[in-house]
Amino acid sequence: QLQASGGGLVQAGGPLRLSCSAPGSIFDIAEVMGWYRQVPGRERELVAEIIKEAEWNYASSVKGRFAISRDNAKKTVTLQMNSLKPEDTAVYYCGMRADPYSYWGQGTLVTVSS
Repeated sequence: QLQASGGGLVQAGGPLRLSCSAPGSIFDIAEVMGWYRQVPGRERELVAEIIKEAEWNYASSVKGRFAISRDNAKKTVTLQMNSLKPEDTAVYYCGMRADPYSYWGQGTLVTVSS
């Protein structure tokens, strides 16, 4: 139900922009929307999230480099990633929570070459 796009291969130091679209029935009632990432053998971790349009949280490893935003008219949540590092390589997932349900996109691979 969530559609993520924008992943790809980028050189270290470069930018990449991820976008996630959602149907209005989910987007309009979601209390939390965010981006998460996972590498093989490790748990999925929070990258950035927006809580009730009032609070923005970032993983310490991406603070100052990544920015999350939402567009209420387009029903999208975007992750602008700058100054990418090889350790940012992962599958990125967008997620939204409208209690008691959680919704996930299909994941998009981001590969940062050194």
